[in-house]
Amino acid sequence: MENQRTLPLIGEMAPAFKAQSTAWPINFPEDYKGKRVVLFSHPADFTPVCTTEFIGFQNAYQDFKAINTELLGYSVDGIQWHIEWLRNIEKNFGVKVEFPLLAGSQIAHLYGMLHPSADDSATVRAVFVINPEGKISAIMYYPLSNGRSVAEVLRLVKSLQTTAKYKRATPENRPNNPIFGDKVIVPPASTMEDAIANPQKYENKDWYICTEENPNK
Repeated sequence: MENQRTLPLIGEMAPAFKAQSTAWPINFPEDYKGKRVVLFSHPADFTPVCTTEFIGFQNAYQDFKAINTELLGYSVDGIQWHIEWLRNIEKNFGVKVEFPLLAGSQIAHLYGMLHPSADDSATVRAVFVINPEGKISAIMYYPLSNGRSVAEVLRLVKSLQTTAKYKRATPENRPNNPIFGDKVIVPPASTMEDAIANPQKYENKDWYICTEENPNK
C-alpha cells in the first residue's frame, strides 16, 4: 500500500517548523503571531522565472507590510545558494530582497510542495496565506514553468482581510469587478424570511445576491 501524502488544507493550522533563513533563524508560527504570512515556494535558486518573482515580491513588500502581512520565500536549495542568489539579484537588477528566504527540506514535505509527477526534487510554485491565528486561509499552486502574479496575491490577502473582519464575501477581481466594483457581498439568505428582508435592506440584483458599500471606506 502506498504511503498517503498529507497536505495542509484551508482552515487547518499551518504546520510549525524551525528553519534557517537568509535573514535570521525562523521559528514558525511563533515569530509571526498577530500577522498574516504569505509563504511561497519556488523550484530552485538561479532560475529566470523565480528571479522575476522575487523581484516582484520585493517591489510589493512594503504594500504587504502596510496590511500587516509578512513574506517568507522558500526553496529546497541550501542557505549558501540562497545568499549568493540574492546577492546576484541585487547586483544584476538593483533589487535588494529584504524578506527571509528559508532553507531546509522539511518545509517542502510539511506543506506538500513536492509533486513527483511535475518534478522529483524541485518544489512547485505554492502559495500559502496564513492568518494571524496561524491557520491556512488560502492555497495557490502553479507549475514550475509559469510565474505567479504578485498583484493577485496582494489582492487575495486584502480580500481575505475584508471577509475575516466584516463577515462578507467579495466578488470576482474585487475591487475592480465590472458589475459591483469594490462592493462586498452579503451572505446569501438562508431562510424564506431573509430572502424577503435582504433585498429591502441591501442593494441587490435578486434576493440571493445582495451587496453593500466597501466597509473599509
